[in-house]
Amino acid sequence: MAVIADTSPLNYLILIGTDDALAGLYQKVLIPEQVLQELQHPESPKIVAEWATRLPAWIEFVPSNTFIIEPELADLDPGERSAIALAKTHLPGALLVMDDWKGRREAERRGIPTIGTLGVLRDATAQGLVNLPAALARLRQTSFRAPDDLMTALLEAHNPPPTTYNPRPDS
Repeated sequence: MAVIADTSPLNYLILIGTDDALAGLYQKVLIPEQVLQELQHPESPKIVAEWATRLPAWIEFVPSNTFIIEPELADLDPGERSAIALAKTHLPGALLVMDDWKGRREAERRGIPTIGTLGVLRDATAQGLVNLPAALARLRQTSFRAPDDLMTALLEAHNPPPTTYNPRPDS
């Protein structure tokens, strides 16, 4: 399976110190040239920009001249457009790591399965790669946006509340 990452999930996983979860889950992650450029942008958080200058061995950089971006994707940002285009070249068997809802809808419309930052954290937790409560606490301190009820549900699914024992009264 080819796993292709967009900028946003990489950015947040790096910020919260869980980017290695991608390597643990997928062994190799492809990033298109435009995603690398976005990660290295001068306005990127310093830790993210530094990470992007020294890519880990499990990241594979893909130049933009190896895939074609469809004109119908013009209203998405360059990283999303290129990630979708790259994922399309690996169908079937591609997985796109993307948070942007509009981008995910476009990818799924093209038959490309997607997973977001929270899905990566969920799966990494199930594999014992991430401490979910700690990761979500750090994620909440960033600019990451997701409905609170979604993050709460993720935590509850990971750590369900204890059941209360209610013995039946003797008859």
